[in-house]
Amino acid sequence: MTDSQSTSPSLENLLHETRAFPPSPEFAAQANAQPSMYDEAAADRVEFWARQARELVTWKTPFTETLDWSGAPVARWFADGTLNAAYNAVDRHVEAGLGDRVAIHFEGEPGDTRTVTYADLQREVSRAANALAALGVESGDRVVIYLPMLVESVVAMLACARLGAAHSVVFGGFSADALRSRISDAGAKLVITADGGYRRGAPSALKPAVDEALAPKDGAEATTVEHVLVVRRTRQDVAWTEGRDVWWHDAVEAADTFHEPAWVDAEHPLFILYTSGTTGKPKGILHTTGGYLTQTAFTHKNVFDLKAESDVYWCTADIGWVTGHSYIVYGPLLNGATQVIYEGTPDTPHRGRWWEIVQKYGVSIFYTAPTAIRACMKWGEEIPAEFDLSSLRVLGSVGEPINPEAWMWYRRVIGSDRTPIVDTWWQTETGAIMISPLPGVTAAKPGSAQVPLPGIAATVVDDEANPVPDGGGGYLVLAEPWPSMLRGIWGDLQRFKDTYWSRFPGVYFAGDGAKKDDDGDIWLLGRVDDVMNVSGHRLSTTEIESALVSNELVAEAAVVGAADDVSGQAVVAFVILRGGHADEASTDEGSARIEKTLRDHVAKEIGPIAKPKRILVVAELPKTRSGKIMRRLLRDVAENREVGDATTLADSSVMGLIQAGLSGSSND
Repeated sequence: MTDSQSTSPSLENLLHETRAFPPSPEFAAQANAQPSMYDEAAADRVEFWARQARELVTWKTPFTETLDWSGAPVARWFADGTLNAAYNAVDRHVEAGLGDRVAIHFEGEPGDTRTVTYADLQREVSRAANALAALGVESGDRVVIYLPMLVESVVAMLACARLGAAHSVVFGGFSADALRSRISDAGAKLVITADGGYRRGAPSALKPAVDEALAPKDGAEATTVEHVLVVRRTRQDVAWTEGRDVWWHDAVEAADTFHEPAWVDAEHPLFILYTSGTTGKPKGILHTTGGYLTQTAFTHKNVFDLKAESDVYWCTADIGWVTGHSYIVYGPLLNGATQVIYEGTPDTPHRGRWWEIVQKYGVSIFYTAPTAIRACMKWGEEIPAEFDLSSLRVLGSVGEPINPEAWMWYRRVIGSDRTPIVDTWWQTETGAIMISPLPGVTAAKPGSAQVPLPGIAATVVDDEANPVPDGGGGYLVLAEPWPSMLRGIWGDLQRFKDTYWSRFPGVYFAGDGAKKDDDGDIWLLGRVDDVMNVSGHRLSTTEIESALVSNELVAEAAVVGAADDVSGQAVVAFVILRGGHADEASTDEGSARIEKTLRDHVAKEIGPIAKPKRILVVAELPKTRSGKIMRRLLRDVAENREVGDATTLADSSVMGLIQAGLSGSSND
């Protein structure tokens, strides 16, 4: 019997883990990464990255300078080199004679399939680039992409890169208002969307949200968008604006299959990806080309031990998140991988859908989120047991720390107790994986990201920025620049400096708490700011609070992330109702009605992912004398814990009132 089976679940919270799983001698012998890689990088970190850039990326003009850190905190990597991301992802493989290799096995949720070779992809990307150019897109422009998980989504991103236009992908679950703010901030010239996509067995519309986002709004400036390119997927009826809207198939099928890539310098913007900010205004994280491609290719090859000629790789993320950018589009395609892209959810039309796909395509490398693993655990191990998963040889997790129990289940049930698991830590801002086991080198520990990758200077420090000893806890920081690092927040250099570089001057603060165990391995402890991690998605408490307060029922709101078995953290909202509505909340029926109204309101304002799991009506919120809400205390209430130190509250009786008011609540 394993430890996880024989001990009580409460031990899991002790964050003390002694189990370790070294790679088998057979796996270690064939692994891409060998122990010497750490020594190589430690001897000369900058030269180590220069070597990766030369070996893994094709340059039109070779670079002569590796790193310029004189403009810190904005780095310049390989700055005098020129290249093109789409050429690196597609054309060079065709030129090398690999045009017939499958690039993408596409599986639609309804069961439709499509196989795309690298030669097919080259034709599609070239056509799409010509189509975008015909609509006026040029190098330096920004294009917003609002699509489901389709082959066209990958083609659209690569077509932008081919032209030197920065893409900004917006997750298809976001609302029209969220889409509008991102289009406006980026100053986008074009939006690429679809009539809809399939989600949980039914067509889900996308085009209406784009129409709403682009509609004139009182007091708001007209958007910069000139055209909307629409992929036909579900064949739903869509409203059409003549002169603005263009069908993807009409534009792309008429375009030439030859397109000369725009050769850009290494620091040319590749994409902007918006992430939640603690001010409530989304942050446009800017990534450039050369350094980003170098580190995504390096990490994809070595962290997943990719053998491009034989592996079938599958990352279950959406392209709307950075994982989809780095480990569906750029990393795998730069490495010439064959991969699976799936449109739908893991439980449609049945809860074994993922494992059915693994069996069908012989997937050998599988990368997903702890949230999904915990959902599969809840559904039962008899479901994956119905399928042949023997092709799997490397498993990965991403998006949040994975609890040891889920790690052990993943290894035992999905990996047949033999596959290495790479538990990866990184962020939208870092661009690529930063901390992870290397599968042929590291003795993996359940629940720990373990050690910084070769060439990465990550450590845990105390309040004075001193490294903590083994066994100590503190803040996760990055002490040296890395190739795929963000180059700023779009249009707001000062916010970039304030957000990431002010807590510890000269050092990047990731915003995560972490500890080192007795071996010096790193364990992530979650966010130390007020950004929640729900199902691997970072959501700002401020954005959700703003959405709640925009409803006429609500006078004030505070939102916290509470521990949740499935999603990692669940959104819990505490609201003070406006006068007249408090009486309505005093009955079970009225309370339920208010909760539904507010949950639906948040879904409309931000998107379904941000819907609070619970909404608790309170008379007061705990605040300091300066007026700051003490969310830490609300988190204690939400997680049914003893309330912590409340001595800094302006009114220390507030917590007693909140607890007394909730003790009889039907929502609690």
